Amino acid sequence: MSTHTSLQDRNRETRIFFGRAVVAGLVVIALMLTLVGRMAHLQIVNHQHYSTLSQQNRVRVVPVPPTRGLIYDRNGVVLAENRPSFRLVITPEQVQDLNATLTALGEIIELDESDLTRFHQLRTRQRRFEEVPLKVRLSEEEIAALAINRHRFPGVEVRAQLTRHYPLGEEAVHAIGYVGRINAQELQRIDRSNYAGTTHIGKTGIERYYEDRLHGKVGLERVETNASGRAIRVLERTPPIPGEDIYLTLDIELQRAAEAALEGETGAIVAMEPSTGEVLAFVSNPTFDPNLFVNGIDIDVFRELQSDRRRPLFNRALRGQYPPGSTTKPIVALAALENGTIGAEERVFCRGFYTLPGQDHRYRCWNRSGHGATNLTDALVESCDVWFYEVAFDLGIDAMSSFMEPFNFGRPTGIDLIGESRGILPSREWKRQARGEGWFHGETIINSIGQGFNLATPTQLAYSTAIIANRGYRVPPRLLLGSRAPGEAKIQPVDPDYSQPPIVLQNPAHWDDIIKGMELSITGARGTARRISRNLSYTVAGKTGTSQVFSLAQDQEYDAEALARELHNHALFVAFAPIENPRIAVAVIVEHGGGGGSVAAPVARQVLDAYLLRDENDAE
Repeated sequence: MSTHTSLQDRNRETRIFFGRAVVAGLVVIALMLTLVGRMAHLQIVNHQHYSTLSQQNRVRVVPVPPTRGLIYDRNGVVLAENRPSFRLVITPEQVQDLNATLTALGEIIELDESDLTRFHQLRTRQRRFEEVPLKVRLSEEEIAALAINRHRFPGVEVRAQLTRHYPLGEEAVHAIGYVGRINAQELQRIDRSNYAGTTHIGKTGIERYYEDRLHGKVGLERVETNASGRAIRVLERTPPIPGEDIYLTLDIELQRAAEAALEGETGAIVAMEPSTGEVLAFVSNPTFDPNLFVNGIDIDVFRELQSDRRRPLFNRALRGQYPPGSTTKPIVALAALENGTIGAEERVFCRGFYTLPGQDHRYRCWNRSGHGATNLTDALVESCDVWFYEVAFDLGIDAMSSFMEPFNFGRPTGIDLIGESRGILPSREWKRQARGEGWFHGETIINSIGQGFNLATPTQLAYSTAIIANRGYRVPPRLLLGSRAPGEAKIQPVDPDYSQPPIVLQNPAHWDDIIKGMELSITGARGTARRISRNLSYTVAGKTGTSQVFSLAQDQEYDAEALARELHNHALFVAFAPIENPRIAVAVIVEHGGGGGSVAAPVARQVLDAYLLRDENDAE
């Protein structure tokens, strides 16, 4: 009889199964609770946040950059415009072999290393379906070559866009300025929301000073997109507001004449209308082509401009600071008359040098043989240094400095350009603050003839000359004539700034004394600018100036032929005309040009003729 033993423990298996089922059930419940909790958190607690993100995935706001305003001269000649230009773009998503495509394109058009580097940098930051620029400026030949071979390059397109262009090239570039790509520093100071989609900004000149007017207001497009972010259709569009058109006071014909008069020289010319402050010509020579900077200048070209010893990028008319030389003598003489230091007919004997009381040092006159007995008119006509030495010693630096200050020396004129230099108007206080030293009588002597610490810009010299022409009325220089809003036909003019208090003399007849001397410096037989008086058909008041680049020893004579060009004196000349009804005031400086009467004055004569005789020449 056999005995059957069961190997299966059903009770134990039941207990194990039940325990595992309970654990599994608890895990499932926990997971369900976690899922429900997460769904509640996403759909209830953070509903608004994710609803907004979802909407943004479906609807995207795309900025529409405005069209930049144009710049014209006073007669409507276009100085800065927007021209269609063409660039080459690639959509990576549509290109099967990107490297092969780039190689093949390089066989058709010129692609340098900077183009390829920029392309790969931009490609990594954008989505595959977005266009990436490969080359920003295509020539007509390149456009034609790409059109012929277009079938070979799917995903490669030529796109048109508006690019800033300066049709006159180098003309008036230091006044107009130029635009360039927005850099990191500029991003910190601009309203980024208004520059969304904009790549360029004013860098210098009028382009920068009136950036807010020229730029305009950005527009917006609400675009429906798919899950990948690709635009499907435009839902709503707010058009951009174009920038204002700017009209400058510049007369481009006069600008050309002034630039031609200074051709081959290094220097500056500023011409303005005394009664309104309107700048008619603004020349800094040498110059450069602003179009080179618009879409990024070639590094070799930029280095060449920077290394040029004549510094074409430097705005001499605005920022150049020069010893004004004898061009300030009319103002010093006026100060002496007003302070009762000397009368207009009193004479000072010039023997070719001047010595301070109790000293042996000789302060030389430019005429070593002297001018003899000299009154105020003679001193201006012949530019007698000794007359000014003696008068300045009696006048004193304090009276001289305080009288010259309202003529805008030692401070910016306020012209509507950024970066204007202020020059230096020497005084006891200035020297104490700048150098921590006291003032000496010898410094008063040399400052009376525009040397020493004196520094002035061509813009300041033109303005001070305009003040003399206006007989004390001060109207600061400006370049903005008016502007025209988008869609408007009428230009809104800008009123001159008449807020500056005039220079009021105790004896207004002193203006006549000074202007008479300035007129005779041109028409007088011994005038320092007499060479420009030939066939003169209008009245002119002017003053020559020659400023030293280096100091001479006590008995050393200036010998231009023995010196390098960069050690020659600067040549200066200031003038206004006609005297009875001034229409133009001009300041000229020719760096290392030599004599003001022989070099700078003839340049000014060409400018005056070009402006005042234009109607006569046109009639002929």
